[in-house]
Amino acid sequence: MRANVGDQLLVHTRAVGLRERTGEIVEVRGTDGAPPYLVRFDDGHETLVYPGPDCEVRSAQR
Repeated sequence: MRANVGDQLLVHTRAVGLRERTGEIVEVRGTDGAPPYLVRFDDGHETLVYPGPDCEVRSAQR
């Protein structure tokens, strides 16, 4: 997985009652766009994310 600052991270869920989360990647801490990513979610919460198979990166350059 590769990302740039400004890209969107979507965290999908299969659990009933939980919603998908969307956040903006504000910092890329890995080399060459690799994780971990510092992500600011829609609710303002920032956290360090190591994306799993339930995550998707959407480029800000669309």
